[in-house]
Amino acid sequence: MGEQQQINYNRIAEVIECIKNNFNKQVNLDEIAKQVHLSPLHFQRLFMEWAGTTPEKFLQYISIEHAKKLLTEQQAILFESTFEMELPIAKLLHDLFVNIEEMTADQYKNGGKNLCINYSFAESQFGNLIVASTSRGVCYMAFEDDEDIALSGLKQKFPNATFQQKSDLLQQNALSIFQNDWGELSGIKLHLKGTEFQLKVWKALLKIPMGKLSTYSAIAKEIGNTNASRAVGTAIGSNPVAFLVPCHRVIQSSGNFGGYMWGNTRKTAMIGWEVARINSKL
Repeated sequence: MGEQQQINYNRIAEVIECIKNNFNKQVNLDEIAKQVHLSPLHFQRLFMEWAGTTPEKFLQYISIEHAKKLLTEQQAILFESTFEMELPIAKLLHDLFVNIEEMTADQYKNGGKNLCINYSFAESQFGNLIVASTSRGVCYMAFEDDEDIALSGLKQKFPNATFQQKSDLLQQNALSIFQNDWGELSGIKLHLKGTEFQLKVWKALLKIPMGKLSTYSAIAKEIGNTNASRAVGTAIGSNPVAFLVPCHRVIQSSGNFGGYMWGNTRKTAMIGWEVARINSKL
């Protein structure tokens, strides 16, 4: 199942790249299907299985026009309790079940010398990843196909920690976010090291509901520093936990999706996938 997930994501990513490279042309889905070596029927089936929607609707969800519409609709209410009155799945804000605990200086000093970190490799709708945890929570999650490179990235964060390849309950709870049924999610604990400013930004990101988008300036306003948009962008770029801390939901005010630590194509796929899931509940 995991290998098939990776194959499907690779095909989705190839499709998104093709669309982005031909954004000023009329997209012919049959031609795209040929480029990923699928029949049109198989191509339709792949999208329905992966995104829960048709390719045509998915393309609408990742358009600049749709992104602008989302930003306009929620500009005034993004961080208000109004969202809690929407669809049940939209009530599943990250901050209801993802809890961030800050590492103490003693836990992080000397390159994580006093930390024992478990790590494991997993698959998701968005490609292979590494997830790592201390005894208090998940401390790192990153998308990476090459396991050696993935482990190297983790060790750069905590060069003096003790590591063992082991899957634990903290990791399993975190990975459950990639399942189709969010109604059964357990509490997800994160154990993160960051500056006071970074932690404020990361906690603000947890308030962006699935299928919604925000901007750097809106996050700056949320943390009480309207002139800090650039610093917010830097803090978002330092996010050590992919997807769980949803930095992929922050885009430019123009509607362009902008950059992403784990690749712009993956960010586009995430945004489209989440919007499709929300709309499937309508």
